[in-house]
Amino acid sequence: MTAVRAAEHSDLDALARLAALTFPLACPPGSTPADQQEFIDTVLSVDRFAEYLADPLRDVLVAGDGEPVGYTMLVAGEPADEDVRAALRLRPTIELSKCYVHPAHHGAGVAHALMDASLDVARARGARGMWLGVNQQNTRAQAFYLRSGFAVVGTKHFTVGTRVEDDYVLERPL
Repeated sequence: MTAVRAAEHSDLDALARLAALTFPLACPPGSTPADQQEFIDTVLSVDRFAEYLADPLRDVLVAGDGEPVGYTMLVAGEPADEDVRAALRLRPTIELSKCYVHPAHHGAGVAHALMDASLDVARARGARGMWLGVNQQNTRAQAFYLRSGFAVVGTKHFTVGTRVEDDYVLERPL
């Protein structure tokens, strides 16, 4: 069984390294390394993870004994994106903003452990639904989310560097 716990400040460097490794794996084939790196530098840096840990509306969870091998980030509250707000059916809601596992640990149950822990945190925050955006070309992630009880409820755009990508909006009850 994979251990999952709340991230701590001592995890910041490892989280940023893991994010830099895993984020490009979820990007569509047309995204460029430069666009991916810009996103990593502005959204997945050590400093940004420090901000996320300090944000009372966010929960960052890490999986693994010692060095994290996966992580999730939840964001409580109403979505800022108008397309997402219109698509969601369950309120209050919480976003599964990030869900990544080191490729060496794919298929080992890490993602399932992170999902279970994330659902527990969402319920503890009083959410009735959880939502996420997933790139329309990322069929591996879509299959995992569908097996985890999510359903496609809409679409939205997601900017990576200079590119605007098309995402599905998925939602599940808690």
